[in-house]
Amino acid sequence: MTITGNLVDILQRRIFPAELIIEDGYIKSITSNPGLQTSNYILPGFIDAHVHIESSMLIPSQFARLAVVHGTVATVSDPHEIANVCGMPGVEFMIEDGRRTPFKFYFGAPSCVPATTFETAGASIDVKDVEELMSRDEVKYLSEMMNFPGVLNGDREVLEKIATAKKWNKPVDGHAPGLMGADAKKYFAAGISTDHECFTSQEALDKLNAGAKILIREGSAAKNFEALINLLHDHFENMMFCSDDKHPDSLEAGHINELCARAVAKGIDVFKVLQAACINPVQHYKLDVGLLKEGDAADFIVVKDLQHFEVIKTYINGRIVAEEGRTLIDNEQQTTVQDVNNFSCTQKKTEDFAVHATEASLHAPIPVIEALDGQLITNKLSLVPKLEGGLIVSDIERDILKIVVVNRYLDAPVAKAFIKNFGLKRGAIASSVAHDSHNIVAVGADDESIARAVNLLISSKGGVSCIDGGNEMLLPLSVAGLMSAEDGYKVAQQYTAIDAAAKVLGTTLASPFMTLSFMALLVIPHLKLSDKGLFDGDRFEIMN
Repeated sequence: MTITGNLVDILQRRIFPAELIIEDGYIKSITSNPGLQTSNYILPGFIDAHVHIESSMLIPSQFARLAVVHGTVATVSDPHEIANVCGMPGVEFMIEDGRRTPFKFYFGAPSCVPATTFETAGASIDVKDVEELMSRDEVKYLSEMMNFPGVLNGDREVLEKIATAKKWNKPVDGHAPGLMGADAKKYFAAGISTDHECFTSQEALDKLNAGAKILIREGSAAKNFEALINLLHDHFENMMFCSDDKHPDSLEAGHINELCARAVAKGIDVFKVLQAACINPVQHYKLDVGLLKEGDAADFIVVKDLQHFEVIKTYINGRIVAEEGRTLIDNEQQTTVQDVNNFSCTQKKTEDFAVHATEASLHAPIPVIEALDGQLITNKLSLVPKLEGGLIVSDIERDILKIVVVNRYLDAPVAKAFIKNFGLKRGAIASSVAHDSHNIVAVGADDESIARAVNLLISSKGGVSCIDGGNEMLLPLSVAGLMSAEDGYKVAQQYTAIDAAAKVLGTTLASPFMTLSFMALLVIPHLKLSDKGLFDGDRFEIMN
C-alpha cells in the first residue's frame, strides 16, 4: 500500500512531500518526492495522555469507534472507575474488551482503590494486585496517585505501590490538585512523573520546575486548556494533552484534534503542539505506537491542513479505521457484559431523603457545596437554609438544592446535603457515575423527584436519569453502572437527549451530569458529599 502527502516530521521540524510504502502493518519506506502535488498532510496519530474510558459511558470497543474519527489512535487509560466498582475483574474486562479493536488501549494499574476511607467502594486493589498488573505488557504505568498526603507522609502501602512501578521500570502518574512548593517537590521526588490537575499556570509552572510533566486537560467537566496553554511555548517537551473524563456527546464532536486546532489558533508553533499531542505520550509511557519512521508501526493520520486538523483518514497498524468522518471499526455488539456489575441496594422511599432541622440549623447557617462550571473543585459556603414544617428543603429561588448520595453496594442511610449553582427549577437528575466510588448521586428540587430519579437507577442497576413531573428519562449503563455496550453513536444521541432534558429543568451548567458525577469526588477540594456524609477536602475528614 502506498500513501502520499506532505509528511510532518515533528522532531526534525520539517514538512516535505513524501511517499510511504506500507507492508504488513509497518512503514517499509519513506521517500521524499519534491515533484509530488498534494495538499494533504500526514502526521502521527493523536494520543489522549490520560483518560478514564468509563466516563465516556462506552465500553472500550465502542469508545474506539468514535475516537478514530478524530485521528486518535491510542489512549493512556486509567481503569480506576471500574476498579472501584468491580476490582480486578473490572480491570480485566477493560483490557479484554480493548483487544477486540485495532485501537491501541494502554492501561494503568489503579493505585488508589478505594480512593479514600471516607466512602464505600465496591472493591479494593492492593499491592499484590498492582504487582500482577505491572507484570503485563499492556499495563504501561501506575495510575494517578491521588493519595498525595500518603506520599508526603510516607504511607507504607502507597510507597510499596510506587516501588512496584519502579521495579518494572514503568512511570507513575500524579494527581495533586493545588500542591505547590516544597510539598510538590517532595511528591514528585518520590518517583511520580506527571500531573493533570493544574488549575492555574502558576501551579503548573511550579510543578514543571519540580520535575513533573504537565498534562493540559480539557474534558467534559474540567477545562484547564485556557489556563495552561501558553506554557506550551516554552515547555512543549514536557507537556501533553488529555481529556481525563469525556462524555459520549463530547467524544462524538471531537477529541485531541480540537485541542491542536485551538492551540495553533493561539499562535503556538505547530511542531510544539504536535509534539505534545503525538510524540510525548509515546516516549513517556513507552507506548507501542508508530511515530512516522521507517520500521515503525503504520499508525498515522491524514489531515486537510495544519490549522483545523480535519481528519481525512486514520490508520492503525496499516489498517484504515476511519475515513471522511466515518468510523470503519465494526460495530460488534458485546453480549457477555451483564455480569460486570456490582449493584445491591434496594428501592428507597421519599421519606428517606428528608432532612430534619436540628436546633442548631434553626438559628445558624449550614455548609453548602458551591459547584463551579468547568471545574472539579467546589467552594464551601455557609448559608441560612429554607425551613418547611421542621424540614430543611431545597430553596429554588436562591438556587440551594438538595444533593444526596445513596450507597449502591448495600442498604444504608442516605447521605444528604445542599448545593448551589445547579439551577434546577423543578424535578431531579441522578447518576450512578459518581467518582470515585460510584455510588448514586442526585440533585433535585423536591424529595419525591429525587426518590424517583434514584429508584430508576436502582431498578436498572445503573445509568443516568432525569425526572420532570410525570416524565421520566433513563440512559441505562449496564456495565458496572458506568458504561453501555450499545452502539457508541446511539449512546451519544441518548445522552444528548437526557442532557437537554436536564437543561429544560433550569440548569445552566454546560455538562450537568458530568458536574454531578464529581460532587462525590473527595480527593478534589473543597467540599464534597460521600455516602458517609459531607467531606471537608481541606481538612480531609468527614464533617460532624
